[in-house]
Amino acid sequence: PGQLSQGTTPGTQARFDDLMNALLAKGKLVWSSPGVQQQMGAKDALVKIKDMSCGLVDTFAYYEKAELEEGFKKTMAFQPRVIKQNRGSAGEGIWLCWLEGKDYCANFGDATLEDDDKIKLMEMNDNHVEFHTVKEFIIFCTDGPTAEGAGTWASSFPGKYLEGGKAQGGQLVDQRLLPRISEGEVRMLMVGDILQCIIHKKPESGGLSAVGGQAAYTYFKPGCVEYADLEGE
Repeated sequence: PGQLSQGTTPGTQARFDDLMNALLAKGKLVWSSPGVQQQMGAKDALVKIKDMSCGLVDTFAYYEKAELEEGFKKTMAFQPRVIKQNRGSAGEGIWLCWLEGKDYCANFGDATLEDDDKIKLMEMNDNHVEFHTVKEFIIFCTDGPTAEGAGTWASSFPGKYLEGGKAQGGQLVDQRLLPRISEGEVRMLMVGDILQCIIHKKPESGGLSAVGGQAAYTYFKPGCVEYADLEGE
């Protein structure tokens, strides 16, 4: 479903969801249904699991501009971050963020960035890089690239990630950047509690993005020695 956001006419996702719901109403099996996608696919699920062993404790969700401005200026002052919009799963609106021309503070909360501090940004749908001030990035995220003070953007997507509010999925999630993402991710595919397949998904050409077809896949069978420890957990 995330890929429906790329190269399609407006309303494609809604038409697809309506079609799937119509099939469900006729007793047909749909996996996964639009309702399940909406419940399970929201990025703020990362906040809900932040205190679990598989989560990151310094994960935050922003639903209002004031929250974004206060939170991002503090997290970005401390370490590289990933800012993720809620809509789509093809890398659009997912930004890797690094501080430019300034050292990170030693402890979280020791410093807060100013509007004119500079950041380096990489969008995950195509790995393009942009340089902006903190203020320009916040304006882009909330009001779009043509808003006053947003600067000039190369992104092919319109920002405005908080549009519609929480009720309509308007949100941004702020997580620390894990540099080992270049090594890829391991997916354990299960049916019930039975492991069916293990997939190593790695960004191509040493990149940081494995979305939008920019990944190499290696498949392993359950019981393989490469992931015996992980399977045992």
